[in-house]
Amino acid sequence: MTLSIRDKMFQEMNEKHIFEQAKQYAYEYADSISNRGVYPTHNALENLHKLDKPLPIQSTSTQNILSELHHIGSPATVAQIGGRYFGLVNGAIVPAGLAARWLSDFWDQNAALYVTSPIVSVLEDITQRWLRQLFTLPDNVVAGFVSGTSMATFCGLAAARYRLLRDLGWDINKQGFHGAPKIRIIAGRGAHATVIKAVALLGFGTDTVEWVDTDKQGRIKTDEVPDLDSHTILIVQAGNVNSGAFDDLSTLCARAHAAQAWVHVDGAFGLWAAGAEKLKHLTQGMETANSFSVDGHKTLNTPYDNGIVLCNDKDALTHALQASGAYIVYGEHRDGMMYTPEMSRRARVVELWATLKYLGRCGIDELVYGLHERAVQFACELEDNGFNVLNDVVFNQVLVGLDNDELTTPMIEHIQASGECWVGGGVWENKPVIRISVCSWATTKEDVTRSVNAFVVAREYVITQ
Repeated sequence: MTLSIRDKMFQEMNEKHIFEQAKQYAYEYADSISNRGVYPTHNALENLHKLDKPLPIQSTSTQNILSELHHIGSPATVAQIGGRYFGLVNGAIVPAGLAARWLSDFWDQNAALYVTSPIVSVLEDITQRWLRQLFTLPDNVVAGFVSGTSMATFCGLAAARYRLLRDLGWDINKQGFHGAPKIRIIAGRGAHATVIKAVALLGFGTDTVEWVDTDKQGRIKTDEVPDLDSHTILIVQAGNVNSGAFDDLSTLCARAHAAQAWVHVDGAFGLWAAGAEKLKHLTQGMETANSFSVDGHKTLNTPYDNGIVLCNDKDALTHALQASGAYIVYGEHRDGMMYTPEMSRRARVVELWATLKYLGRCGIDELVYGLHERAVQFACELEDNGFNVLNDVVFNQVLVGLDNDELTTPMIEHIQASGECWVGGGVWENKPVIRISVCSWATTKEDVTRSVNAFVVAREYVITQ
């Protein structure tokens, strides 16, 4: 007798063969990650066309689906969780966080409210407290758990918009922008694209931003910041996405605080420097800022997607983001949707909590400072081999320039195609550069040396072409 879809799903949940199959494939992938090329081969990419089929009429067996994903999909992934991926600012995965995510995927919790998931509500409360302690932030700071820094920045600036306008007697939620008092936005010219996106999405208009020049490391020139006032949002960086440089947070936050301006700290990967004893000076003074955006999936190496907005004005954050409805049951416990734009969202705090608990303060210090050490090693070995390192390596970013700019792109392409490591390109002071982001706990000294050798081989190749 042919089973209905419902009966088949009951059977699969009870027998669990498909989960054992998925586990076996996951283990095979993990075992191969250090030995395979960092980027997919040409054949692996070509094979992706095999997945491009019409939507089937009848049910497809789960075993076949998993087999396709593993045998076609796995080879076409980027080996981001290995030790030689240095693209964008992508972290690897702490095993405890990955295991916790596996378990929470089975829970499949909707993290909106306490009544939809008491465990998630409690973990969000605990993690919020731990983050305050780790970043040395005041007890009134609250956290929202979102997809990434793009959304965290949006939330922080939405809270700023609400608070500044409300203090000027304007309710943006009810009255909208038409006729509203003008809000100034001041940012350094090195601000990340997510900041520009958030400014646009919130209706401020990117042409209204008052841009401040930056120094050779990408830091805001503090003496060129215009006068601040209570109509102003000042956006500063804890880690420039290219150079890794930190703005003078102590000076800028103090000035803004005195002027009653709102300060948002874009700390996507750099905020975690506060958790390393030898690097925490980089974030000194940020505790008087109003909002912060940071990712777990970068420096902390949680699974994707794991962003956090932190804000010292709970009322502003919740009024900017909160939804209401007759069926929404707010209670005396933490209701996570009050701190995020989404209502339905996955329980991403589970793997963040697990990663923080596994590492502890000492482990976080070791992880964060270890990334810095490998970045310094990268820069030193590159310089020893005649490459130009263009930035002061204060954290985990390394910028490399070539004597002949025209060779930069072909050299990047050669390194990427080699499979030895993966680095990205960028533009720095109007010149093409190679960007190296050291973000994986799995990166060893040997990985760095092997990657530097790939630079040397690529340079020899492009010069002789």
